[in-house]
Amino acid sequence: MEDLMTKIIKKISTPLISLIFLLNMSSTGMADTTVSAEVSFIFNTLLFLICGFLVFFMAAGFAMLESGMVTSKSVSVICAKNIGLLSISGIMFWMVGYNLAYGIPEGGYIGKFIPWSDSSAVDTGYSDGSDWYFQMVFCATTVSIVSGAMAERIKLWPFFLFAAILSGIIYPIVMGWQWGGGWLASIGFFDFAGSTLVHSTGGAAALAGAIIIGPRLGRFTKSGSPAPIKPFAASSIPLVTLGVFVLWLGWFGFNGGSQLAMGTADDAIAVSTIFINTFLAGAGGVIGAAIITRLHFGKTDVIQMLNGCIGGLVAVTAEPLAPSPLAAILIGTVGGLIVVYGTKLLLSLKIDDVVGAIPAHLFAGIWGTLIVPATNSDAVFSTQLIGVLSVNIFVFIVAYIVFSIMKVTVGLRLSKEGETRGTDVTETGVIAYAIRD
Repeated sequence: MEDLMTKIIKKISTPLISLIFLLNMSSTGMADTTVSAEVSFIFNTLLFLICGFLVFFMAAGFAMLESGMVTSKSVSVICAKNIGLLSISGIMFWMVGYNLAYGIPEGGYIGKFIPWSDSSAVDTGYSDGSDWYFQMVFCATTVSIVSGAMAERIKLWPFFLFAAILSGIIYPIVMGWQWGGGWLASIGFFDFAGSTLVHSTGGAAALAGAIIIGPRLGRFTKSGSPAPIKPFAASSIPLVTLGVFVLWLGWFGFNGGSQLAMGTADDAIAVSTIFINTFLAGAGGVIGAAIITRLHFGKTDVIQMLNGCIGGLVAVTAEPLAPSPLAAILIGTVGGLIVVYGTKLLLSLKIDDVVGAIPAHLFAGIWGTLIVPATNSDAVFSTQLIGVLSVNIFVFIVAYIVFSIMKVTVGLRLSKEGETRGTDVTETGVIAYAIRD
């Protein structure tokens, strides 16, 4: 038994010792000051994969947040939507999305519809598979944003159809404009990890869908005010809270992985800085929402605090590396305030966003993208504005057209009877919680 344990320890320790020795030689001048191309390839690939795992886990965060925010009669459908949209997004991104984004000509507008293929080589800096995986979970995140905004009245399979269109066509086109070397990249637009490309894209699509499908039955009075809260009480605030914590954790992968490299000391320092600013922006969003709801409404709104965290994280995503820690806090704080007042604006317009996705992702994403020049001297406000307008207008119009066509063909909304009984009953037949009269 002792000999077996000795062999196991040797097997595990030998590669670790070799790696430590290699890094030590690099740092002490015993070898070249940079690692080899192959070692850099390995570290860059690991960054993509590990951060991709974190972003993948955000799917659980969205599922928990949405499940907690909807009423008790619509929880099972939220679970079905979230695991379904993740699967659909991955398949569509493999079939057409990835190369639609990266197959775009330099300075162009749209790429080619061809399946993904692996042509990894050391001189590219990372494996193609790790890049596909990392970009795929970004795509799925975009689709997740739409899910909660239209909850409790949209049919399940029409939502799945839109998820396929958004992940396979709409998002990859927008992604290619910047990250694929398209026209936004050529004019100098900055969006480090996707305040606009991911979050505003999802938020703009959610806004179009919420307008087309209309509010839940009884959500607003004739004067436009929200109906009494009891019929629309969140099913589980603890679940919402847990979902936000999961999303916050995943955001370190979202922003940190977007450094796209971990093969040098400078890259490692940059990722560390991104982690710090990502945390501080989320914290700023929480505190900003807590203070303003207490001052403005007389009570500290925990839901706005939770969504304020997301608003702060979204805001710093456009540029999480350049800001100082204090600037990151301020950017996130404003993101939290935008969530609070953005929610109030939607209510005044009778737009029913069940989870607050539109203020947290669309509005805060716009703010975060436009404020980039304040911390990054290479960014230009006019260019940032062009990027924000072009992406959001394009996505909103296309999504509005798609939802309108679906409304008159396959249908979007449940019947009044079905909505009253609950989407769990009508769409899945699986009841999440026993409802007592």
